[in-house]
Amino acid sequence: MQHYSSFEEAPPSPVWLTIGVFDGVHRGHQAILRRLVEGAHHDSAASLVVTFHPHPAVVLGKIENPHYITSPQERARLLGEAGVDMIITLPFTLQMAALSAEEFMRWISSRFEIRQVLAGSDFALGRGREGNLTRLKQIGEQMGFGLQVIQPVLLDGERISSSLIRDHLQKGEVHQASRLLGRYYRISGSVIHGDGRGKQLGFPTANLQFWEEQLLPAGGVYATWAWVSGVRYPSVTNLGFRPTFDQHNLQPHLETHLLDFQQNLYNQSLALDFVQHLRSEIRFTSVDALIEQVNQDKKRAEEVLKYAP
Repeated sequence: MQHYSSFEEAPPSPVWLTIGVFDGVHRGHQAILRRLVEGAHHDSAASLVVTFHPHPAVVLGKIENPHYITSPQERARLLGEAGVDMIITLPFTLQMAALSAEEFMRWISSRFEIRQVLAGSDFALGRGREGNLTRLKQIGEQMGFGLQVIQPVLLDGERISSSLIRDHLQKGEVHQASRLLGRYYRISGSVIHGDGRGKQLGFPTANLQFWEEQLLPAGGVYATWAWVSGVRYPSVTNLGFRPTFDQHNLQPHLETHLLDFQQNLYNQSLALDFVQHLRSEIRFTSVDALIEQVNQDKKRAEEVLKYAP
């Protein structure tokens, strides 16, 4: 997989192409990617994903304070794991938003020989989203590429989408989100120094500094898998504002206690896979009550993770 930030950086080649934000690279996206990769390789062409950051809706003022399921780097990694040969993450701008669908497709074709374009059933691109499937088919007839429409993927009768996944995460429903993603929801970052309170209580925690635009699940305590240097460890994670000790804190904290783990993690990279919500965050009347609850959380996390793949 090769990841570029412009068309000019990528080597000219015949391609099968799909275009979109692909936030989350969920099971609906994966259906498109499978067809893209298989078709391109059968056709002796490269599979190409053109994606954007920030989200076009942010640049157009339709979304404020955006939060993403995946960072651009994580998204590229997941696309590469799906077998995609080339990913181009374009910085989305107002100038780009002003291009018509035909102008945008001709821009791509100035670098690549587009043989097939794959799109979901609700796909549209170009100024004012005028490049719907009907228009894209017309452009393809003019420019010499075919259009393949991939139908939505349903789970329990509901269409899988990034917005549905966000809704589940914001409710703390990480198990339901993982079913739609086809994997656990992950937050990655660097371990930083905290106030050391967990260690004082007998439960040393790793405080995670994460991407500020990462979508956070609802506050609370979760059973999680923690990844350190490619090794997975069971862990219990608290996400929230720590009301027992700081009632005026406005910044969310993400701290995890790795079970049966004694190593120093400061300044190391750590990834958390959210498996199951255990309880909401609450304020305890005493430190002893907090310690008792944390011990219960550890036991519950161990039970959950014992049967989690």
